Amino acid sequence: MRIVVVCGAGASSTFAALRIRRAAEARGIDVSVRAAGEQTLAAELADADALLVGTHLAERLPSLEQDAAAASVPVAVLPGETRTLDGDAALDLAIAIIGERA
Repeated sequence: MRIVVVCGAGASSTFAALRIRRAAEARGIDVSVRAAGEQTLAAELADADALLVGTHLAERLPSLEQDAAAASVPVAVLPGETRTLDGDAALDLAIAIIGERA
């Protein structure tokens, strides 16, 4: 499973990606989680299975959804602040949106 986490510049998404990776490791789930800024998002979506969007980007969600749709990647807004994200909740969200597509 390949997950991309996006925030404005990529800084807070790095924290979120780390927490999601740790949650996946604790569950024994093979996952690749990458942090991305809006500028690099198109390239990161090329081989992604899910796009998780920081809450502070919710106002730009329509544009992000268009980018993700072009790459056939499901999208969800992360629950809560990206910097203090619950990695298990975010992992569950990614699994849920990937499952909806399958």
